[in-house]
Amino acid sequence: MMSLNKDSCYKDLDDTLYPLSSGIARECGQNIKDYMVEKLGIDKSKILELSNSLYKNYGTTMAGLRAIGYDFDYDEYHSYVHGRLPYDNIKPDPILRTLLLSVPLRKILFFEDSVRNIQAGKRVGLSTVLVGTSQRVKFADYAVENIHNLKEALPELWESEAKPNKVRYSGKLAVETPVIA
Repeated sequence: MMSLNKDSCYKDLDDTLYPLSSGIARECGQNIKDYMVEKLGIDKSKILELSNSLYKNYGTTMAGLRAIGYDFDYDEYHSYVHGRLPYDNIKPDPILRTLLLSVPLRKILFFEDSVRNIQAGKRVGLSTVLVGTSQRVKFADYAVENIHNLKEALPELWESEAKPNKVRYSGKLAVETPVIA
């Protein structure tokens, strides 16, 4: 059996670190659909089926769009999709903040599909994984097309549980001493 050799993994916020009731997910979904119509020229009648299929098969609609041949700028996509969200609906969570601040940075792996956010993660000392492309950028420690094959794409992040335990040195020496009687 394999286990992740990081204690904490964080991905971007979508549906994980804020409540569904905030409306962010709904608005984000609508912005994605609007982007597909307005910026990529996809027929509006095909959007719902296509976006559901891409999300199901590629983990994110953006990764799916790239995989089926759409070429667009990631930062422009994120600016359009996430820049118009009602962030005022998200209220601070002091318990989550305390919990997150208690984890040592060296034990955190941050997943993100925005180059800008990868930069921000790296600036605060996180190990970073850019999702949506296999091409690493300056601030990404790793890059993967999608998160479905993370173990295969980044085997170095896992260590075998079958490995022998590390030998710990207590600082005390044992010396064989012959005794003549």
